[in-house]
Order: sequence, then structure tokens, then C-alpha cells
Amino acid sequence: MKSVINFSYIFIAIILLSCNNKAETVVENNKPVIADTIQTKKIQESIEGIYETKDDPDNTSECAISVEITKAKNSYLYFLQTKLRKLKGKATFTANESGEKYLVLEGIRWDEYEGDISNEEETDSISDSNTASKELEIPVGIGAGYVKDTLTIQNYGNAMNSYTKISECGRKYIQLIKKK
Repeated sequence: MKSVINFSYIFIAIILLSCNNKAETVVENNKPVIADTIQTKKIQESIEGIYETKDDPDNTSECAISVEITKAKNSYLYFLQTKLRKLKGKATFTANESGEKYLVLEGIRWDEYEGDISNEEETDSISDSNTASKELEIPVGIGAGYVKDTLTIQNYGNAMNSYTKISECGRKYIQLIKKK
């Protein structure tokens, strides 16, 4: 009887040990991550080029903007041209966890910024007159979403968060499409 019980313990131990071997699952889980990394590198290489706005028949305001993205060593550079200005600087290309891609044209100061009104403190005749009003800093850097050879910039906000990034263009969303 003791031999049957010992055999049962050994049999159960072997089953439990064989269930804990999960090395193959770990290897399989890492394969898609490597594939995603390779795909991201290919996308980063293809961001170089000249992007321009297209005429919009529904929008009468002129909006001629071009951006040239070039690669220099391990970073990107941009050359932005509108009807009023020509700017150069560093461009940063990133992707978030969900795969959305963004390009930030660094060093470009927004044309107008009144700030988010939900963060304003209430002022009235009772409030302390010695409190200095806080000056809003105008943001620097223009972000654009990147999807299939198109850069999209949200150019201005709304009544709750009033700003204008590029005043030369009256469009809410500036779409810059890569030239072939």
C-alpha cells in the first residue's frame, strides 16, 4: 500500500513539474514585440520628404504651407515655409503605446495663446488687489499627427482653450500631404 501512495505522489509531482514549463510561451509573446519594433523603424525612415497643403475648395482663405523633413545623423530636421516666414529646427518623431504617431516641430512659437479658461482663478472686487496676475507663457513647438504620409496640425482651439499656432492659415486643421 505504501508503494501505491509513493507512486501517486511521484506521479502528481511529475505532472505538476511538467505544467510549470512555459519557456515556449515567453518566446512566442516576444515575437510580436520584435515585429512591431522593426515596423516602427521602417515608418521612421519613411517620414522624410516634403509635405504641402492642398487647395481646399470649401475654404476660401489662402493656406500655402510646406514642411521639409530631413534626417541628420540620429535625428530629424525641418524647414517650414509659409507666406510670411521661413523657419528651421529640430523635428521629433514619436509613437505612443496605441501606435499613434506624432511629429513635433520644435522651436516654433505659437502666434496666440489665451490659455485654458477652466484654470483661471476667479477675480472680483473682494479679491486681494496685491496678487499679481500670472502672465501666460506662449507655448513653443507645433505638434502634428502622422498617418499615411499626411501631417495634421490642429491650428486653433475654441472658446474654452483659445490659441492659434499658425495665423497665416485660417484652417482649423492643416493637412500637409507628402509629395510623391
